[in-house]
Amino acid sequence: MLPTREKAEALLEEAEQCNPGPWGKHSRTAARCAENIAKLCPDLDPDKAYILGLLHDIGRKFGVRHLGHVSDGYRYMMSLGYDEAAKVCLTHSFHCQSLDDYIGSFDTSEEELALIQHTLAKTSMDEYDWLIQLCDALAGAGGVSTMEERMEDVRKRYGTYPQKKWDRNLELKKYFEEKTGTDIYTIVKKTGTT
Repeated sequence: MLPTREKAEALLEEAEQCNPGPWGKHSRTAARCAENIAKLCPDLDPDKAYILGLLHDIGRKFGVRHLGHVSDGYRYMMSLGYDEAAKVCLTHSFHCQSLDDYIGSFDTSEEELALIQHTLAKTSMDEYDWLIQLCDALAGAGGVSTMEERMEDVRKRYGTYPQKKWDRNLELKKYFEEKTGTDIYTIVKKTGTT
């Protein structure tokens, strides 16, 4: 289940008031990228893609956390009954479904880490998960950048970017280019800044 588009926007606005920062603009950019790509995929719903993109980082509502934002977002969305959004809160950080994918501090309790590991292990990813992973790698707070620019920015901020995750992002780009028949940057450059 998902919230409506309007409810998702209200949830993000409320979350930004709790923890202001560039993550809100990043989420809006990812949402618009996802919507624009989904419009060219007959079997994907652009509204659903937008909502998932908007809420993928909603766990940041609860403060400045690294891995903790994944469990915070998952639990928050589940508490509201939005299981599809909860899934993307989890999957957007784990392209290869492994904790090895995570870039940043493991600032979780043992219980939170167990929740992430257990839920991730039993999750079956679909095209919406892949789409949000792709759009997360395209979206900055100031608008769309190339994947290489965005991944290099993350590498500079955190000191690392796993090669498997880097390669998976490029695979996702190719996958959605083949699916849409269009260069991804042509699709998402229409998104612009927030």
